Amino acid sequence: MQHPTQRHPSESVRPNASFCYDPAQVVEMFFFPEKPQTNRMPTIYYSPSYVAAEHAFSTTRKAGWVADSLQQSPIEGILIQPPEPLTCRQLLTVHSNEYVQAVATGIPRSRASSQGFEWGPQLLPAVLASNGGVVAAALQALKAGVSGSLSSGLHHAHRNWGLGFCTFNGLAIAAHRALEAGAESVLILDLDAHCGGGTAAIIQSEPRIKQVDVSVCEFDEYADTINSTLTMVDGVKYLATIERVLAQCETQTFDLCLYNAGMDPFKDDVQGGVAGVTMPVLARREALVFDWCRRRHLPVAFVLAGGYVGGNVDVPTLVALHRLTLQAAAGFLMA
Repeated sequence: MQHPTQRHPSESVRPNASFCYDPAQVVEMFFFPEKPQTNRMPTIYYSPSYVAAEHAFSTTRKAGWVADSLQQSPIEGILIQPPEPLTCRQLLTVHSNEYVQAVATGIPRSRASSQGFEWGPQLLPAVLASNGGVVAAALQALKAGVSGSLSSGLHHAHRNWGLGFCTFNGLAIAAHRALEAGAESVLILDLDAHCGGGTAAIIQSEPRIKQVDVSVCEFDEYADTINSTLTMVDGVKYLATIERVLAQCETQTFDLCLYNAGMDPFKDDVQGGVAGVTMPVLARREALVFDWCRRRHLPVAFVLAGGYVGGNVDVPTLVALHRLTLQAAAGFLMA
């Protein structure tokens, strides 16, 4: 477990960064060809509250960029809906009251900003909304087969503090809520560049939740537990390793997959990029994951997770990467 003061390197994103979506930058039509018309539309959750936090950074802004792109260049079959925000009481499923109150009030500031954000009064409404989207997507997937939320900043959050741009752990909260809704076993598939140490710590006493974690960066690294396994990989063996790990999961039965679909393994990402993981590789990864769930008749709910503006990655490139997940989700019900 990492010390609560550990941080990712910082970056700066202007609050009102201009957005210009260029469809030519997306390879989605190559890997996910147009499907026939269908009335079955995956519900994807988003509201402007997701991006209400005062701190301007990719994690706190990109949901809006992706939502804007869907207005400018829609993906057939995607239906956007606002979720019901979580309440502070619902956060207590996995977080301590002291930590929740710190995020709500900003006191003590060290704990309120432990995820690496400058605290402001809009932080709490923003994370309540985005974490509410994760729960809504999980419950919708149980009913409809697939759903998602334009949420990020989840898997590093621990019970008593935030870490690595993650304030509250919506993955763990959603997994518990799915169990309450009748699921008997939940798989958290974490393909973010960084390790999901927060999730592993929170779920370790709940055997009905299993985390399978494939990472390219050691941030938030943890030792395997009875229900969380971590596999480190380089760019050369990236897809083959994910295929192998998914095959190993086929010995178990799950009622829901929560997919942390981070795009920060992308080779040019400033926070976690690794050589060899290109946009076409990530497109194949998304096709692989959603096809694996579809063949197993396993409901799947995704979140955006990591992916950062900086260096050679501008806003349109980051949006193009995250749209790969949305395109694969749209194809889930059309296959």
